[in-house]
Amino acid sequence: MNFMKRHCCYDAIPTSSKLVIFDTMLQVKKAFFALVANSVRAAPLWDSKLQCFVGMLTITDFINILHRYYKSPLVQIYELEEHKIETWREIYLQYSNNRLISITPESSLFDAIYSLLKNKIHRLPVIDPTSGNVLHILTHKRILKFLHIFGSMIPKPRFLQKSISEVPIGTFKQIATVQESATVYQALSIFVERRVSALPVVNEQVVALYSRFDVINLAAQKNYNNLNITMREAIACRSCWMEGVLKCYPHETLETIIDRIAKAEVHRLVLVDSNDVVRGIVSLSDLLQALVLSPAGIDALYS
Repeated sequence: MNFMKRHCCYDAIPTSSKLVIFDTMLQVKKAFFALVANSVRAAPLWDSKLQCFVGMLTITDFINILHRYYKSPLVQIYELEEHKIETWREIYLQYSNNRLISITPESSLFDAIYSLLKNKIHRLPVIDPTSGNVLHILTHKRILKFLHIFGSMIPKPRFLQKSISEVPIGTFKQIATVQESATVYQALSIFVERRVSALPVVNEQVVALYSRFDVINLAAQKNYNNLNITMREAIACRSCWMEGVLKCYPHETLETIIDRIAKAEVHRLVLVDSNDVVRGIVSLSDLLQALVLSPAGIDALYS
């Protein structure tokens, strides 16, 4: 906790990184293709009329649009993608008045974690208050990596040696999963209703993990007009090779789990039993809450 309060957001910004910014007048189709091409999950939006950043375009936006209008008799998906981002925000997403949540480079990493979890967001733009420029997009993954690398110089809390079954860190009840035989549209419905960022794909045992980023590939492959394909088919035709599901087990220590999730640079691990049956999810939000906010007396902001 104190370690994060002593370090500012600027400390966690890498020397070199990729930053994609969209003008709100850009065509939606081009924007989502750009997200896929650059392997980024969100981009700040610049309004040239207002001369300021007004929000973020995220994969969640794409999922909400697909889910809402895929079965609509009035709107065709291919028509929607011809619109500009500005139109999407004003008419279809209906949240154009929402303020952009950001942070300054001088703010502490503790404040960044608090903002991420309190606002239930996964990306926090770091904006220079003088120039108004976006310097970096801070994520849970980047913060945990910083803590994992530089936190090794400070004494480790004793509870890191406890097994995940001994500490209440993670989600263990009403786990959001999707059957291998279910359709992609059903998966989108779960994403929207449960507000989760990834779904273990199960056929009794866990066989894959389908994330929000996988959904954006539908745009690149032009598959979003057929959301009735099964999860098995969707996983088989993913545009890039994906390694197996990264798992953890109830007997493993919290330290082992943190090491695994940090080294693999993933957002979550699927907790399974000896039969590979899903028993829980341990996410970056869970870990940052336990390592940073809970010791400060701030509990369960992300639940």
